[in-house]
Amino acid sequence: MAEPKTNESMEKIVSLCKRRGFIFQSSEIYGGINGFWDYGPLGAELKRNVKELWWNTMTREREDVAGLEATIIMSPAIWKASGHVDTFSDPMCDCRKCKKRFRADQLCEDQGLALTKDANGKFIFPAGTKCTNCESTDLTEPRPFNLMFKTYVGPVESEDNVAYLRPETAQAIFAQFKNVMETARQKVPFGIGQIGKAFRNEVTPRNYTFRSREFEQMELEFFIKPDEAVEAIHGSVVTVPETGHPGEPQPNWGWQAWHQYWVEERVRFYEGIGLARATLGFHRQTAEELAHYARACVDILFKFPFSKRDENGNVKGDELEGVAARSDFDLSQHARFSGKPMGVFDDELRQAWGKLPKEKQDDLWRRYYENRKRYLTKSGVEAEAAGKQATDDANGLAKGQYIPHVIEPSAGVDRLILALITNAYTETVKTDDKGKSETIYTMKFHPRVAPIKVGVLPLLKNKPELVAKAVAVRDLLRPWMNVYYDDGGSIGKRYARQDEAGTPFCVTIDFDTLGEKPELLDTVTLRYRDDGKQERLKISELRDWLLARIR
Repeated sequence: MAEPKTNESMEKIVSLCKRRGFIFQSSEIYGGINGFWDYGPLGAELKRNVKELWWNTMTREREDVAGLEATIIMSPAIWKASGHVDTFSDPMCDCRKCKKRFRADQLCEDQGLALTKDANGKFIFPAGTKCTNCESTDLTEPRPFNLMFKTYVGPVESEDNVAYLRPETAQAIFAQFKNVMETARQKVPFGIGQIGKAFRNEVTPRNYTFRSREFEQMELEFFIKPDEAVEAIHGSVVTVPETGHPGEPQPNWGWQAWHQYWVEERVRFYEGIGLARATLGFHRQTAEELAHYARACVDILFKFPFSKRDENGNVKGDELEGVAARSDFDLSQHARFSGKPMGVFDDELRQAWGKLPKEKQDDLWRRYYENRKRYLTKSGVEAEAAGKQATDDANGLAKGQYIPHVIEPSAGVDRLILALITNAYTETVKTDDKGKSETIYTMKFHPRVAPIKVGVLPLLKNKPELVAKAVAVRDLLRPWMNVYYDDGGSIGKRYARQDEAGTPFCVTIDFDTLGEKPELLDTVTLRYRDDGKQERLKISELRDWLLARIR
């Protein structure tokens, strides 16, 4: 069978999402609003399951991570320090003929071209760039468009009261770093995790929920010792291969080992919720792609139906999550802009430093000094002042003081939900004895994320004894998992409805449950979604059997 076109695949998925209550267009009765989406009954459950699994995996099951829930609106000085006020923008252009607006880099990419910059940093269209709507070449020059939503705090709409809806959840973690470390009684290395809403005024939201203006992030900022501190304490810094899991964290890990560790930990998470490694891709950013402060970044990709193919015809995938080694940039920025110290005291470093030979101290001092001076210079600090500050910072090593570096796994909740939906979506064509064909839709979610864990179905709704037993089974399971009770229509149609919703198991209460066959009294028919197989199970064993498979 020929491969369906990308838009056809997405159209079917979008249709099912609306029909079954996964995702709705926001404000639909008023014509909708571009870039905003609502999650229906099934979508809300799916999203909640994913977030809770992330939270449990990243915080509750680890001793070295604490949680945070920060406000959406924060001091605008935070966004000045982070660089968002000055540099958080996308290039925008308009077609003068049809008046359609585009993100300039995406417009070029869709035509196999690349947007470039001149010596002054000005964006330039390559020759042949045209409007993909009307094919006119009469385009405005690309110009930066800041992506932050602006608002005002207080009763007066003035520049003094300007604030922003946060474009990411990370900065609150950096701003609260000291408070969390002290109250959670943590010490480096440790992490702070947060799940929350973020907002970006995208020029052209597209690909369904993949690129939206309101979305949620699941972010971890994992703070580590700088390599110079690790080497001073342990004598050397261990590096690991850039493929495979490096194993349990070790005291002599440097940033590279921690970075690889978190890449693989995140892949394990995706595998644990049904996204096999074969559905993922990996892009290690080049030196040209990296932010000036970053040492490395690996983008974990998923092969969506709309993902483009490379020159060899292979699907490249689009970003689910970025795992970045961000050096000490973030805490350093907030220390500079707020005037509050963001460094930590490490007594182990202080004691180890005093035992080092002078030449080793000098080598580590010099490397730390050069890294700090490089950061300060790139951040706009005048050379002489940068040198003085870097000297003070490097001298702090002997006192057991440093600014932690950070590894940041940052995932988009909505992108992950879309990946899970597209990965689960399955079509099967069945033909009956009369030659009539029917397309069957099944959402093959992993039981851990499935919106409904089990459907409870009385064989017939006009038999009070069957209904009463089914209600009792429903009430037995309901405190432990999301249960859907359904007694409408034939049992086959009810199975089909649950298959479309992605329910992994259905429990049918039939006459054998009531003892028509004495040996089957108080047993139920358990049906598997993916292959339709059935077996009998005692009601007394049902709860524990299900819990073992949905957690």
